[in-house]
Amino acid sequence: MLNKSIACAFFTLLLFQALSLKAQDYKTENIILITLDGIRWQEVFTGADSLLVDDTGMIKVPGSLLTDFWNEDPLVRREMLMPFFWNTLAKEGQLYGNRAYGNKVDNSNKMWFSYPGYNEVLSGFADDQHINSNDKINNPNVTLLEYLNRLPEFQNKVMAFGSWDVFPFIVNEERSGVPVNAGFDIAEGDDLSPEEILTNKLQSEIRGPWGGVRLDAFTQSYAMAALKNKKPKVLYISYGETDDWAHENHYDQYIWSAKQTDAYIREIWDFVQTDPQYKDKTTMIITTDHGRGISKTSWRSHGESVPEAGEIWMAAIGPDTPATGEMKSQGQWQSAMIARTIFQLLGMDYPEAKAAPAIQEMVK
Repeated sequence: MLNKSIACAFFTLLLFQALSLKAQDYKTENIILITLDGIRWQEVFTGADSLLVDDTGMIKVPGSLLTDFWNEDPLVRREMLMPFFWNTLAKEGQLYGNRAYGNKVDNSNKMWFSYPGYNEVLSGFADDQHINSNDKINNPNVTLLEYLNRLPEFQNKVMAFGSWDVFPFIVNEERSGVPVNAGFDIAEGDDLSPEEILTNKLQSEIRGPWGGVRLDAFTQSYAMAALKNKKPKVLYISYGETDDWAHENHYDQYIWSAKQTDAYIREIWDFVQTDPQYKDKTTMIITTDHGRGISKTSWRSHGESVPEAGEIWMAAIGPDTPATGEMKSQGQWQSAMIARTIFQLLGMDYPEAKAAPAIQEMVK
C-alpha cells in the first residue's frame, strides 16, 4: 500500500500526467464532480452480473433483462449498460478500478457506507472517528466545495445537488454557504426557469418509494437547470437510486437506474461541449461512495461486515486528462485523492495545512 502523500501524487501523475505543469498551464477552469451511490465496479467494467440476471426473483419479470442487458461477452455487456462510459469516457478520458488487471480503487475509510464515503470524496481524507454513521449531523470537516466557495474567484459559483436528504449536512450547508438542493428540496428564488417551476410541481406530485431519497430524475432536472442558467464553476451532483434499489434486492431496477444515470451524465457532458463557458475548459470526475457484496445475498449490502464493500472505481474526462481509456496498470488508488486532484487541476495547492487546525477547532 502506498503511503498517503505518495499515493496522491501517483494518482495525479497517472490520471492527468500534469505534475510538471505550472498553474497557468492547466486548461481546466470548471469542475463537475459526480457520484453514483453504491454502484459496483463489477457492473461498470463487466456489465450486468450473470449471477443476478436470472429468474431468482430479483427481477420483476423473469428474463426481462436479457434483451437490453445480456450478452456472453462482458465487453459488450458493459457497453449495453453504460454506453456513455464505454463510447465516450473510454475513448476520450480514463476509467480506474478494474480489479481484473490489478487496477484497484478503494475507500480509505473503513466504514464502507454513504456518509463516510462522501466525506472522503469531498474532504480528501477519511474520518472514521467523527464520520461513522449516516445521521444528519453537520460535517465537522471542510469539504473542497467549502474551500473553493471561500475564494473570491469561486464565491457563489459552487453548487451541489443530491437525491439523498443528508447532503445538506455532508456539505455543511449552514457553515459553508454552498447551496445544496437535495432530498425533496425545491428550487427557490424569484427568477426560476420554466424547467425549475415544472420540476417543483412534479416533485411535489411524484414522491417515489423512499422517504429520504428522491428519484434521480428530479436531481438531474435541477442540476441541468442550474448548469444552463446559473453557470456554476464547480458543480457537484450525487445520484442515489442505484443504492436504494440494491438494498431492496431489485436487480432489475438497479441496472435500469445505472443505465439511466449513464444517460444523465451524457446529457451533462453534451451540454458542456456546446457552452462557451464550459467547452474545453471543464473536467468531469465520476466515482461512487462505496462498493457492495458479490453474492446473491450480499450484493444488496455494504458496510464493514461486507469484505468487498470498500472496492470502488473512478473516471475522468477533460482537457487535462490524457485519453488513455480503461486503465490496466497495476496500482492502488483511493477516493481520498479526488479532492487534491481537483485543486491541482484548478492550479492550486490543496489546503491541507489549514485543514487540520480548522477541523480540530470545529469538533471541540
